[in-house]
Amino acid sequence: MSEQHRNLWKDWRLHAIVLFVVLLTEWIGTHRFTVGPGVILLLPMLYAIIIGLGLYFTPLIKEKQSANAEPLIVLGVTLLIAKIGVIIGPSLPKVIAAGPALFLQEFGNLGTILIALPVAVALGLKREAVGMTHSIAREPNVGLIVDKYGFNSPEGRGVMAIYIFGTVFGAVFMGLISGFLATLTPLHPLSFAMASGVGSGSMMAAASGSLIAAFPELEKDIIAFAGASNLLSLTTGLYMSIFIGLPLTEKLYEWLAKYRKSPEPEAGSNSNHDKREV
Repeated sequence: MSEQHRNLWKDWRLHAIVLFVVLLTEWIGTHRFTVGPGVILLLPMLYAIIIGLGLYFTPLIKEKQSANAEPLIVLGVTLLIAKIGVIIGPSLPKVIAAGPALFLQEFGNLGTILIALPVAVALGLKREAVGMTHSIAREPNVGLIVDKYGFNSPEGRGVMAIYIFGTVFGAVFMGLISGFLATLTPLHPLSFAMASGVGSGSMMAAASGSLIAAFPELEKDIIAFAGASNLLSLTTGLYMSIFIGLPLTEKLYEWLAKYRKSPEPEAGSNSNHDKREV
């Protein structure tokens, strides 16, 4: 183990702060409240990110703790990916029993690339847009981008930005939009239950909770379809990103980049791209 790694594990201030944040957020617990037909779900992860961002601007967090936290994020994502891999094997029979409709939903997730990437490029984003738009940017996708481009790359910063944004606002958005659409459109509630399984436990819980509040007689079916859909997204979503989503995003980005005035940086470059003109 290098001297740098030894110093990382000896950073008692960082570990004490992380332990304090975890204990505090777990003590606060999960809270939910309804807004019309929608349900807003507040989870400990949301509190942890808000508290962590707040502490960053206080004297408690110094440059040393900020630098030491970076490799620990990669370690945490690796453990989450390993946990997902353990879940996949025993759950394969459930995925097969869910039917072809659940398998086809993954192709629907690719449609966001065609919408989000052109908007990101139009707003002036560069290689960050690849990490931001190739997927919903949950833990497996963060691991994919970090493994391919590196944590400090523009793509890594992009996927982490969407990961944080999705953690803070994703559950709120999913909880509200599923209830509103299910009650205002003629589509069957179970179709929204399937759509709620995007690969995020918090987003699925918020969306399915909203649907159950609106259609209590379908509670068991909503839970079953939402759970199967989310399991499938966790199982196949990463492979969809590896073989289709990320290559499609790269090709589309290269095509859009031809209309730029300035030269494009290489993928995974750690240089500062913000000073270049668009």
